[in-house]
Amino acid sequence: MDELRRFRLALVAWAACGAEAGAAASVARELAGGGVRTIVLVEGSSDQVALEALATRYGRDLGAEGVAVVPLGGATSIGRFLDVCGPPGLGLPLAGLCDIGEERHFRRHLERVGLGSGLMHAELETLGFHVCVADLEDELIRAVGAEGVQQVIEAQGEMRPFRTFQGQPAQREQPVTSLLTSCPSWISST
Repeated sequence: MDELRRFRLALVAWAACGAEAGAAASVARELAGGGVRTIVLVEGSSDQVALEALATRYGRDLGAEGVAVVPLGGATSIGRFLDVCGPPGLGLPLAGLCDIGEERHFRRHLERVGLGSGLMHAELETLGFHVCVADLEDELIRAVGAEGVQQVIEAQGEMRPFRTFQGQPAQREQPVTSLLTSCPSWISST
């Protein structure tokens, strides 16, 4: 298992505050000292996959750059992750992405750990936290286009289930972009 994957798993266990939290904290601290330069906090694993895929597409090797993309398991977990990754914990540089509907959770907890006060949209961006207009999947569709996303779905061998979904009576009249965003599992599988 590579170092960044071990680091992410240790952070998740540490943030969960379970029986393994102490051991996980030790592992995370050790691995952070070995080359993790920045932590990018995202809401879920589909966001992580999308961000890593876009980085690769643009010729970036996040692992070599010391960038760990960490899925929170939901935006409401941001507080626990800021406690372990931010000033109260590892003190590493942070960045993040969240959907517009979850911005309030990010803002409140960033302020709570001392990374600003009265944070508005522009101040969040200055801190490296960006808000997706609808959600990251929507941003991905806008970036590569519906045809590009369908090519990825095809390459993953998921076009048949997508076509089945598309052929359902309630979906037949929907534009392809709506279908792609209403069923983000097509994107998270990419």
